Amino acid sequence: MPTALITGITGQDGQYLAEVLHGEGYRVFGLIPGQRNPRADLVASGLPYVELIEGDLADLSSLIAALEYTQPDEVYNLGAISFVALSFKQAELTANITGLGVLRLLEAIRLVGGTDNPVRFYQASSSEMFGKVRETPQNELTPLHPRSPYGSAKVFGHNTTVNYRESYGMYACSGILFNHESPRRGLEFVTRKVTNAVARIALGLQDEVALGNLDAKRDWGFAGDYVTAMHLMLQQPEPDDFVIATGKTHAVRDFVQLAFAAAGIDDWERYVRIDPRFFRPAEVDLLVGDASKARRVLGWEPKMAFEELVTTMVAHDLEAEQRKLS
Repeated sequence: MPTALITGITGQDGQYLAEVLHGEGYRVFGLIPGQRNPRADLVASGLPYVELIEGDLADLSSLIAALEYTQPDEVYNLGAISFVALSFKQAELTANITGLGVLRLLEAIRLVGGTDNPVRFYQASSSEMFGKVRETPQNELTPLHPRSPYGSAKVFGHNTTVNYRESYGMYACSGILFNHESPRRGLEFVTRKVTNAVARIALGLQDEVALGNLDAKRDWGFAGDYVTAMHLMLQQPEPDDFVIATGKTHAVRDFVQLAFAAAGIDDWERYVRIDPRFFRPAEVDLLVGDASKARRVLGWEPKMAFEELVTTMVAHDLEAEQRKLS
């Protein structure tokens, strides 16, 4: 039975990935920082086959201990301070966890794994690394120009992964994932903020939703599709980096309009208020990925279309809010 260790197990990607690995017959461990993590119960109840262990990307010794205990065949580093807006307010924390955390985990793997017990490593890189894009669409060779502390930290983690692969011969991959959403997305992210607000507005529980830049364009896919690509990367003969994306771009405005329509509301503009507080200091205007390498090498294809993704998220939030009322 292969064994996998997932950091960031409480996030949407960690949960979907755990389901995929469990279905493939893995023994799955999830790294949880802190003794009383408020989301530990969510994982324990929803993913009872995941064994939770303590560890922190800010603490090398805890990572070494976690690796020595779990003896994983594969490590998936999904842990990060992943909310871009928060990274502007807590830049140092973001750099420490999202950036240096990758270095600590790779160093722990190097020290514990060695050549006798090679560990395959996946790093969750991000399309936010492209930032002020130099070319469209973006692929694995597109120059990086991050526009946030989060994007900068992800660049450090990405380059560190390449460095450990080239310096120590480690099996280390990076998946450059473009925006991917799901009903499990945190409420702080704009997509889930919108679908939850739409559900509440449709039920008469909320009057409006405050948003920032509606013209920003993103390449949105379904998180459940994207985690399969993570697993496929670590099954290849040689480690490499891959862009994972749909190749289609939509504005935030498109997402909002579709979300309201899914709830039967056509005049969406009357419920949306633009708030300058939600504009980024440096905006990323356009992201769209070229995943042709992943299609060719991994045989990966996204399955859920953008329209279905939005509709699914709204339906989930409508049901969740209705349950609260009953």
